[in-house]
Amino acid sequence: MEKIIEIIASELQIKKFQVENTVKLIDEGNTIPFIARYRKEATGNLSDEVLRNLNDRLNYLKNLEKRKEEVINSIEEQGKLTDEISKKVENAITLAEVEDIYRPYKQKKKTRATIAKAKGLEPLSIIIYLQNETRDIEKISLEYVNPEKEVHSVEEAISGALDIIAENISDNADYRKHIKKLYYREGFIVSKASNEDEKTNYEMYYDYREKISQIPSHRILAINRGEKEEALKIKLEKPEEKIIEYMENDIINGKTQFEEMLKETILDSFKRLIEPSVEREIRSDLTEKAEIQAIKVFGKNAKQLLLGAPIKRKNCYGL
Repeated sequence: MEKIIEIIASELQIKKFQVENTVKLIDEGNTIPFIARYRKEATGNLSDEVLRNLNDRLNYLKNLEKRKEEVINSIEEQGKLTDEISKKVENAITLAEVEDIYRPYKQKKKTRATIAKAKGLEPLSIIIYLQNETRDIEKISLEYVNPEKEVHSVEEAISGALDIIAENISDNADYRKHIKKLYYREGFIVSKASNEDEKTNYEMYYDYREKISQIPSHRILAINRGEKEEALKIKLEKPEEKIIEYMENDIINGKTQFEEMLKETILDSFKRLIEPSVEREIRSDLTEKAEIQAIKVFGKNAKQLLLGAPIKRKNCYGL
């Protein structure tokens, strides 16, 4: 809890005692409106807006710490916990980051990679990924041809091994973290009309493009509504060449017999596994932030209306 208090104090730029006292009041069951109105001396006169932000961050950070503990316990039960993994989980600052670290250790549904592993092709995938073998890969793959396990040819053995590599690349938390940064830094959100001839309330978004890092909340919500009403089609543009080049540079060890097959596997991993997942996360993140901002704006506007004089130039008493 001490760490959470320090984080909140730093983020909201308020004093540590203000956070400590507010957290204590919240834990005792007091509501934010009650604390804002009747516990000003304890909170150091924090406004209701700051108190709401504090409460939101408190809940998020508590959930984050709980999830970290669950992930650590799960990986430990599998006998795969290392000091490096523990440190990565401990240093994660978002739930998404924790889930990316946990991804390789989750119990997976039936996938092309899990099927290939069941056929005994994981050792072959390791040989291909390490790129150290000088023997011809087709000769090596012959050792894994096994009709009883439904591996009927060299091609099937290599294909299954590459499916395992593709999933392992997709599960790499460092790759996902870097790819998300590239999306946010250089990506665009693009909207097109589902039917250009149809008149709707979303015509200004019929051919619209704006940087993901700059698009305001009200436009996010507008294009979401347009998509839901099937007036718009939304996609994310990203620096795909830069993403693929980044992964190739990290994985491929020069000109070997494995170079081309690994290039194809990296592209497959991105297009089939990473891209859909990352784009769902980014869309969800943008929507969540936009909705929070919309509520804040609505609250400020409502406050001004409620504080306004009900009848001009007349004094009113209220009970």
